[in-house]
Amino acid sequence: MSPGGERGYGDASSRGDEGGYGDGGYGGTGQTRTRLPDRPGDVYGGARRGRGGSSRSTVTVVAVVVLLIAAIAFANRGGGGGDGSGSASNGSRSGDRAKSAPTTATGKRPVDTKTSGIPTGYAHDQQGAQSAATNYTVALASAEMFDTESRHTIVDTVYAPDVVAKLRSETDKAYTNKKFLAGIGLDEDGKAPSGQTFVSRVVPAGTKIGKLTDGDHLSVEVWYSSLFGLAGASSTNPVTESWYTTTYDLTWVGGDWKITDSRQKDGPVPVGADQKASTTDDMAKAVEEYGGFTYAR
Repeated sequence: MSPGGERGYGDASSRGDEGGYGDGGYGGTGQTRTRLPDRPGDVYGGARRGRGGSSRSTVTVVAVVVLLIAAIAFANRGGGGGDGSGSASNGSRSGDRAKSAPTTATGKRPVDTKTSGIPTGYAHDQQGAQSAATNYTVALASAEMFDTESRHTIVDTVYAPDVVAKLRSETDKAYTNKKFLAGIGLDEDGKAPSGQTFVSRVVPAGTKIGKLTDGDHLSVEVWYSSLFGLAGASSTNPVTESWYTTTYDLTWVGGDWKITDSRQKDGPVPVGADQKASTTDDMAKAVEEYGGFTYAR
């Protein structure tokens, strides 16, 4: 999937070029658009980090600002992932729950506009909410969250105005925590050591609507694979793959969907494929050369 093209998972007639996070945004250097596939490929040989020492768990939890204290504990090798008890998917399947969405892509373009490289301006419907949650996940889990200016831009863009100030403060504390940064191999400024490439990227696999409150408030669950670690010859934190589901509470405000709250749980986790892991050089090269996507439901 080269930059500037498109890999569709629906009808070919809906294909078209669209700028991705790469043109001044998040998740890579490409300008490619794709629709959500039924199942993403195994990106890194099926390797997974154990729960007890999961740096990827830490960053993902911190990125969406849930269980901040638990996130710092993870960075200090203090525990495993959340049990997801707060997720809408674990609640009752009452009449306010939407019908299960088909796994095939709709073929509709998600947005025509972007704010600071992040797709914005979604449709005021369930499909628009799913597309928003997916693209917001990609931005929140990107390496740009470790840069102060980029982090502020992401938070300001994806969260509702009434929670932005609080989340700015909480994410700043988390991402400047020296012990946390040292635990994942970064310096005090969130930079990778010389000769190494910091990798933090997610590959969404699917979405579904959770609890419905009304037309302006709903929850969306995003299931995704994450790649996290340092690629380089001397790396002691190699890039590994993990799987999570994050549930976002979204509200319609200012003509767009914005996040008001979120919670994360592990999995569903597939069985790892019997593939040989790539070299650190190959991984670093892939991250630098393969651009990110704009995702649509």
